[in-house]
Amino acid sequence: MISDTHGYFDGDIANFFADCDEIWHAGDIGNVETLDYIKMYKPVRAVYGNIDGFEVRHECKEWLHFDCEGLGVFITHIGGYPGRYEYGIKELLLKLKPGLFISGHSHILKVINDKQLGLLHINPGAAGISGFHHVQTAVRFTVEDGQPKDLEIWEKKRE
Repeated sequence: MISDTHGYFDGDIANFFADCDEIWHAGDIGNVETLDYIKMYKPVRAVYGNIDGFEVRHECKEWLHFDCEGLGVFITHIGGYPGRYEYGIKELLLKLKPGLFISGHSHILKVINDKQLGLLHINPGAAGISGFHHVQTAVRFTVEDGQPKDLEIWEKKRE
């Protein structure tokens, strides 16, 4: 999973996802060309972010809820995190009951277990090179028996 590419996706990131079935993007893709470029590598599930224009918003939804190998997944761009969810997000999480909640926006990689809601929250940080972050990040994992497992983090210091 990635977020906040802001129009940037390079071969190092693509190599990290080489053995993955899909790439999940938590918004701020940057432009439709970047989305199309990512789709050349793998099938993509993506939501739009606050910087994304009409073309990306036409291709992507504000949020996604789906099942992956028995794991309920909810993805949105601006979602907050356990204890500090954005307005309306906690209510959606209570209604949909995903086991995994993914959001982006902060450019800060976070993995937090929300015991109260019974879910794992992951913010993959920022895979792009625009913003205040100094390290590009992405996350991959497997899903087995309805549980995320073998979480791996990719990091690259920005040049």
